[in-house]
Amino acid sequence: MRNMDELESHSTTGSHASKSPGNRIGHVPARPEMVRQAWPLPCQPAPPANTPLPLFDGLFLQDPYPTYRALREQGPVHWRDDVFQGAWILPHYADVAFALRDPRFSSQRTGGWIKRVPDAATPAADGRGQAGRDAFQRMFARAMVFLDAPDHRRLRRAMAAGFHPSRIRALAPRIEQLADELFDPLQHCPQFEFIGAVARPLPSRVMALLLGVDRSDEARFMAWSDSLATFIGALQPSADELRGARRGLMQMAGYFDGLLRERRQAPGTDLIGCLLQAEAAGEIHADGELVAQCAMLLFAGHETTRNLLGNAVHTLLSHPAQWRALRACPEAMPAAIREILRYDSPVQYTGRRVAATLTLHGHTLRRGDLVLALIGAANRDPARFAAPDTFDIARRESSHLSFGSGPHVCIGATLALLEAEVTLRQMARRWPDLRLAESTTSWNGNPGLRGLTKLQLRTVG
Repeated sequence: MRNMDELESHSTTGSHASKSPGNRIGHVPARPEMVRQAWPLPCQPAPPANTPLPLFDGLFLQDPYPTYRALREQGPVHWRDDVFQGAWILPHYADVAFALRDPRFSSQRTGGWIKRVPDAATPAADGRGQAGRDAFQRMFARAMVFLDAPDHRRLRRAMAAGFHPSRIRALAPRIEQLADELFDPLQHCPQFEFIGAVARPLPSRVMALLLGVDRSDEARFMAWSDSLATFIGALQPSADELRGARRGLMQMAGYFDGLLRERRQAPGTDLIGCLLQAEAAGEIHADGELVAQCAMLLFAGHETTRNLLGNAVHTLLSHPAQWRALRACPEAMPAAIREILRYDSPVQYTGRRVAATLTLHGHTLRRGDLVLALIGAANRDPARFAAPDTFDIARRESSHLSFGSGPHVCIGATLALLEAEVTLRQMARRWPDLRLAESTTSWNGNPGLRGLTKLQLRTVG
């Protein structure tokens, strides 16, 4: 990967390039205080640009990769007025990795995002009005994924024990049992719909196992997750999307608030028990932080993993020779899953706020500007991966960005990989002739959280 000095030496020039040195990419200024930032609004006006490519339209949602290729070819940095009411777009691997690691790109981005939803979206129908919107924003803002150091570092340290790889791997027999429960009724079916039968319920049941909560609440978990995913993935969230997400998140928070009151009397050894120990030690604050972490863990552990499972099965069965090779050599499963993550990531982009004005490739990114790091585009960058549009489970390069990079690298990556491996091993063993049924693939229409809503499979020829 190019280093930061090389990034600046490859800067573009033009009428919108910075006239002053600013905070050049080769030099990191003193880190600004980023705890609970109040970002300036609105974002920077659009500079002159090439004719913009259509982003996030119907064709893109079916297959975003041709658009990503065109974006990379047009240049490393793009300003778009039509994305989240103004955002910088980064499609190159080096720049995406840089934005994920550098503290000048802040993860605190919920305030402007939620405030930009039209006033009509204020959920007055349930009697909460602006207070409801504010409570929703505070719950998001407390989640570790939307925090910077030192709060992010403190919370990640508090949760680390619950996600230690050895602890997660010890769950493998239990996850196998959960998968058996879903696959056994399908064993002799000539066809089945994979997303509804397996990809949706399995991650929900695994998160219930990890958190130590009642699996009978599975339907509620999935409904809450769906409402949040719809809002988070919307480029311009509507009144209904905000209202549904707020209702889902606050119901989730109420669920965990009641559960935590009970569990404080008998913490247990599951993930919630670990989090309660951290709270007792003062590592998690008592102002709603613990509830926020539980809610976001349930959402992230369900939504992204179900999309990983669906994308994995779709990708492998769309490449029958690769599927046959994997069945013949199950030891290649970890490498195959890494290649699936690179080839069709369940997380297509992530956002950051510019915390300190800087210059990137001749463009001035001002404090408060929104930046979209296109993970899906970075994972197909020919500057980083040979033949990037080729799916190859024998690929040696494994440095995909689908789990992020830097301080915010996905804390649940080991769990997601384990769920994918258990699922694919079972399918390879149970159905050697498994294939896609025709004309049954349906994408979810979510540009950020790419996944399938339906995937019909044939188990016999």
